[in-house]
Amino acid sequence: MQAGALDDRREAGRPVPDPRIENLDRLATLLDTRWGIPGTPFSFGIDGVASLLPVVGDGATALISAYIVYRAARLGAPRGLLLHMTANVGLDFAVGSVPVMGTVFDVFFKANKRNVSLLRQHLESEAG
Repeated sequence: MQAGALDDRREAGRPVPDPRIENLDRLATLLDTRWGIPGTPFSFGIDGVASLLPVVGDGATALISAYIVYRAARLGAPRGLLLHMTANVGLDFAVGSVPVMGTVFDVFFKANKRNVSLLRQHLESEAG
């Protein structure tokens, strides 16, 4: 992407692609917002579908979510940020494991998208 296009994205308030986290962003999208619910502004991903199998499905997606936190640590995220991200994953797992309510919760609470956004903000602030 050219410098002018990056400046346009910054001015428009859209996230600028960061090659260090592009794969994490795609993974978060797959987990949290891959499919839209027709006629609504809501979306869901594999995390929402997996929560139909309480505990087991949420456990599997929590492991994938933990990978995002691990990658954040490898990218040098500070301890406070990692704790915040871990709390998001823990909340998603705990509430997501409750039958029915957990599935609805997963449609609204996008732990992985939140975590990638937090990491992106950290990396941008670090870059200056």
